[in-house]
Amino acid sequence: MSAPDVFAPATLGPVTLRNRTVKAATFEGRTPHGQVTDELIDYHLAPARGGIGLTTVAYLAVAPEGRTHHEQIVVGPDTLAGLRRLTDAVHETGAAIAAQVGHAGPVANGRSNKVHAIAASPMPSPLSMQMVRAASEADLTRVTGAYVTAARTLVRAGFDVLELHMAHSYLISSFLAPGLNRRKDRWGGMLENRARLARQVARAVREEVGDEVAVTAKLSLSDGFKGGVTLDTGLEVAQLLESDGTLDAMQLSGGSSLMNPMYLFRGDVPLREFAATMPLPVRLGMQTPVGRAFLKQIPFQEAYFLDKALRFREALSTPLMLLGGINRRDTMQRAMELGFEYVAMGRAVLREPDLVNRIQAGDAAAGICIHCNQCMPTIYAPGGTRCTVRDPGAPGSQLSLEPHVAG
Repeated sequence: MSAPDVFAPATLGPVTLRNRTVKAATFEGRTPHGQVTDELIDYHLAPARGGIGLTTVAYLAVAPEGRTHHEQIVVGPDTLAGLRRLTDAVHETGAAIAAQVGHAGPVANGRSNKVHAIAASPMPSPLSMQMVRAASEADLTRVTGAYVTAARTLVRAGFDVLELHMAHSYLISSFLAPGLNRRKDRWGGMLENRARLARQVARAVREEVGDEVAVTAKLSLSDGFKGGVTLDTGLEVAQLLESDGTLDAMQLSGGSSLMNPMYLFRGDVPLREFAATMPLPVRLGMQTPVGRAFLKQIPFQEAYFLDKALRFREALSTPLMLLGGINRRDTMQRAMELGFEYVAMGRAVLREPDLVNRIQAGDAAAGICIHCNQCMPTIYAPGGTRCTVRDPGAPGSQLSLEPHVAG
């Protein structure tokens, strides 16, 4: 049986996509008042007009304390109209649209949100300089209900896919990681307990939306830090979720926003530019050896999660989205040959929003992103996340434009 064409129409649960390419969720920084803006719509229209099959909005919080900071959208009645405007605009291009829905847990900035963050276990927050408190039984019941309410609102808003965020040390991920989950109750200890919240949320959302939309999850195939989700643990979690039958697909990611963010991004480390966006105490801390170790230099290579993702592919029947440094047409097609159903791209389409159209037309064989990661600090700059090579006048851009090749 021949591998599917990455540019041919495909299904994702009940949704038909015009092709198998996905714009991965990349924080936009375009909701200064927690509402959809024209700038946010334009951000997603660019890859949608550029040929992407599914664009993903990142990220939509289910509760006020679940925002990474106060400017993010909390899904609710007061944000519904703007979200509908966003989905309608994307649908006019022929693309589908996903909502990455989640709770940031310990990645939330409690000081910015003006409400303390919660996690599996207490821990100090380097973001707010506050203690993150352990989620209570009442919190977990409330948060699960908030996922359900948000899911219903997002269906009403016209989203085609709901992506449940279960990676990067966000709330659900903090329960999965034994180093972050030191609980002695039914939510801690053995993996079946640590995975309880992930399964509970996925089941509750699926029961709410049925087959009205596709439901997927972003999962970690490895967190990249001691005490985080390992490859074996990530695979066991995926198998538990598959056995529940609640998901239409899984997107395989990695790294931790708290402990090892460069494990996800790879390539150059814009330490100086990143530090410049941080509050003074964090900025000073990043200049120490410990701070510099936080943003580890990990060489970039094409499809850097592929080897680990193949373990998932061999063990699971659930459709999988391959993520991690996908820039080339031959890589996309190779993913299809290896049994992955979709390919997800982030920086490549941030650099070239029309990359999918250009590759499909034969005008390009690969993207031109150099993985300098200067886009990372722009998430905190005026105007939001952008490629500073493509837009050298962007706020926060300090990049030399001399060409070079990422390692």
